[in-house]
Amino acid sequence: MERELIISLDAMGGDDAPEIVVEGAAIARERYPNVKFILFGDETEVVPLVTKFPLLKDNCEIRHTEKVVSAEEKPSQALRRGRDSTMGLAIESVREGEAVAAVSAGNTGALMAMAKFMLRTMPGIDRPALGSLLPTSKGESIMLDLGANVECDENNLVQFAIMGAAFARTVLGLSRPSVALLNVGVEELKGNEVIKNADRILKEADLPINYVGFSEGHGLANGEVDVIVTDGFTGNVALKMAEGTAKMISGLLSAALKNSIFSKIGYLFARSALQGLKDHLDPNNHNGAVFMGLNGLVIKSHGSASAAGFASAIGVAVDMAANDLAGKITEDLKNFEGHSKGDEPVIAEEKVS
Repeated sequence: MERELIISLDAMGGDDAPEIVVEGAAIARERYPNVKFILFGDETEVVPLVTKFPLLKDNCEIRHTEKVVSAEEKPSQALRRGRDSTMGLAIESVREGEAVAAVSAGNTGALMAMAKFMLRTMPGIDRPALGSLLPTSKGESIMLDLGANVECDENNLVQFAIMGAAFARTVLGLSRPSVALLNVGVEELKGNEVIKNADRILKEADLPINYVGFSEGHGLANGEVDVIVTDGFTGNVALKMAEGTAKMISGLLSAALKNSIFSKIGYLFARSALQGLKDHLDPNNHNGAVFMGLNGLVIKSHGSASAAGFASAIGVAVDMAANDLAGKITEDLKNFEGHSKGDEPVIAEEKVS
């Protein structure tokens, strides 16, 4: 039998909280019967919602607080005033070992600042990174960093590669994921000194990854590799561009299918395939970015996610916790450090949930 997992939820974070959070928890509970929740929020709002879902009745604890980190609040303000907020208390429960992960759809900058301050970075990691699944023509790939670190050096990029590969092994079930550095070209002479140095280090490293070198922007959509590594500035721009393109395609396609009686008839025949395309591009089906490199799991949901999207973010938390993401990162770092010093590599032992 799978072990019981307790996940903390910021019940008041996000555009449509707490309704979406509670409904998302109910969907996730149906998918993962071994999961229970601690919901942090205003009990006058949360309790009536929980009673609507029998699956949650005996499988969640509600902890009352009326303090919420607003979407406009600066990270520095959240650090000073928000530790007893729904977001801060959810993170604290992870630090104290009450929960295996925290999930929030609230203010991204505040969540990152509080998570880093309260959980601290893992040994061997200089900076945590934000990573997420992206839809591709071949399925899904992982990309990091998505905005946590605007400027990075070569050591940061190498650590991101290690963490991203551990993400792929955990969530995608890949024993040796392919990894590439996002660059302006695939030739070795392309790029700045930081990315060239990171490329050299990864080529020499003894890690459970298939490092393939550089990948250009079109490789993101093509799914050329399992893990794409870049700095937070480039990653965030690429992510927003991908999301905008997906919405544009869906909008143009919808308009074209309503253009004439013949296109409407054609839609009837192609409805199943078009729905599959829509589902694949829907951000709710790939929701759940992870702050990797911390001494605890924190998952960021889109603020505008649907209930199904929030459930997807919870699903990422379940996969990460059940398959020991932190343990995989730690073992891979030991391998890397041992190889760098000329020692025998540590053999990581895969854990099966």
